[in-house]
Amino acid sequence: MTAIPETMKAVLLKGHGGFEQLEYREDVPVPQPEEGAVLVQIGAAGVNNTDINTRAAWYSRAVSEGTTVAGAAGGFDGASAEDSGWTGAKHQFPRIQGADGCGRIVAVGAGVAANRIGERVLIEPIIRLNQQGVAQILYFGSECNGAFAEYTCVPSLSAHAISSALSDAELASFPCAYGAAEHMLERSQVSRGNLVLVTGASGGVGTAAVQLALRRGARVIAVASPAKAQAVAALGAALVIARNADLVERLGHESVDVVIDVVGGKQFGRLLEVLRRHGRYAVAGAISGPIVDLDLRTLYLKDLRLDGCTVYESVVFRNLIGYIERGEIRPVVASVYPLNSIVAAQREFSAKGHTGKIVLQP
Repeated sequence: MTAIPETMKAVLLKGHGGFEQLEYREDVPVPQPEEGAVLVQIGAAGVNNTDINTRAAWYSRAVSEGTTVAGAAGGFDGASAEDSGWTGAKHQFPRIQGADGCGRIVAVGAGVAANRIGERVLIEPIIRLNQQGVAQILYFGSECNGAFAEYTCVPSLSAHAISSALSDAELASFPCAYGAAEHMLERSQVSRGNLVLVTGASGGVGTAAVQLALRRGARVIAVASPAKAQAVAALGAALVIARNADLVERLGHESVDVVIDVVGGKQFGRLLEVLRRHGRYAVAGAISGPIVDLDLRTLYLKDLRLDGCTVYESVVFRNLIGYIERGEIRPVVASVYPLNSIVAAQREFSAKGHTGKIVLQP
């Protein structure tokens, strides 16, 4: 076993703002696993909207626009630091971000079996703690340090052993996006024969939702830019509709059973129009804008169900591990960057010209 160094390479988020708030360093102390925790040597870490949203303070209620290239590059004007975390609380700095982590356990804290050392693991982004009988939920890379580093510490229960021939970069594409997608499908009770509309279908969550819905026996209609239609169709979508198309004109009123949405914005009302009576809508993002127009008559006269989805039950991630190991879903990796090129990786991510996930490797 390779000796664990005292310091490591990591990217520190120093505060809200532009790319200048990301500081790549090679002298960050390696964390030590406390009781019940493990030290994971990171092999790869995925880039997600939440990394950029947090840096740019997009979660502040003072921000009403979508996740624009300009906002991602320089921060959002008018954002308040007092409610800049996704929970509505003030975000704490400095922070090592990175919600997706794949690696190997190299050390364990008290109370963790020593035979876990050497295990290849995926880190569950939802960190569950129980301190003196009080349950607490943290998001990996947000309320606690994440995977944009050579090493990270997480509770032993959050480090899920995985057996797979996939590379670290491929495995790191799964946790955040596929966990979010499976959560939405679970909450909206997608089952065999359902017709499911997936927005933002070329992104990380979108490509995950297409595959995971098909795994459940559903049929999928995907919304994506024409330039990415072929790649999305290759995942199994029965139909790919351009993101600027009129959904009601293309699909008809009350034509789909479930909407899986990460886009929001101006098309929100049309998404509810195409839902059948007793249809289900699940959302885990708002890249086109968080402020939407809702006609309550559409909601209650059609007996629709709307679910907001962020924190899922542990079984969702455990199931995801099984899907990966059995080859029931596959990774979609657009590009891989070294950790010290995080700004270039986030620029590509914000430009939204890619399909699937962008991954960093320390």
